[in-house]
Amino acid sequence: MPLLEGLVRLAGWVAPIVILAVIILPQAIRILREYERGVIFRLGKLLGAKGPGLIFLIPIVDRMVRMDLRVVTISVERQEVMTRDNVPVTVDAVVYFRVVDPQAAVVKVENFLKATSLIAQTTLRSVLGQAPLDDLLSQRESINQTLQDIIDKQTEPWGVKVTAVEVKDVVLPDTMKRAMAKQAEAERERRAKVVNAEGEFQAAEKMVQAAAMMSKEPIALQLRFLQTMREISSEHNTTTFLPVPIDLFTPFMNKSGPTKPPEP
Repeated sequence: MPLLEGLVRLAGWVAPIVILAVIILPQAIRILREYERGVIFRLGKLLGAKGPGLIFLIPIVDRMVRMDLRVVTISVERQEVMTRDNVPVTVDAVVYFRVVDPQAAVVKVENFLKATSLIAQTTLRSVLGQAPLDDLLSQRESINQTLQDIIDKQTEPWGVKVTAVEVKDVVLPDTMKRAMAKQAEAERERRAKVVNAEGEFQAAEKMVQAAAMMSKEPIALQLRFLQTMREISSEHNTTTFLPVPIDLFTPFMNKSGPTKPPEP
């Protein structure tokens, strides 16, 4: 009987301890992954960032804010922008950033995700509004770098590092698309005319050189005549060519030349 009474008393002491341990231990022990950090506050005062691994907290006294250090991607909503040359366009972008200072991300800003998204929207409108349409379409890398520098400079006090900013799509009005298509078509026609004119000029220049060469060497004209006959004749051609010596036409060519005035 005394042994039974002792066991009952022991169970009366152990049961509350077990219940208390089940309630307190989950609040006192935390496990952080490799990409996580815990910002610890003790009675409202910042102690610092801890982790990764096993973290011990004082229940009721300590409070931990879990921070993720991986790269976060946010999509900037479509923005109506008026370019510097007064062309309305609709653009959207993607921002890549990560937390490099967990303490600043918790203490210096209420919600770093929302704050970074709003700054990205305003910066996108202001930067693209200062660029002409041609630069917006052709110099995308330069604009992305400018956006990244501006957003990173504004979010640096919050412990946020912007790694990249990419403008995804630029939507133009239908009237502007038709105007750009007409401009491109006119530019292609201009290039075609220039190429055609250059070809005519080069052909005329070569023909002048050939004429000058044949005038110095008359036998070259005879060889060219024979080569032309060879190119025209074919196996299934019924046309017959009779070569005529060029010398037979020399007197007529001399007669057709300028005549000298009679001597007195």
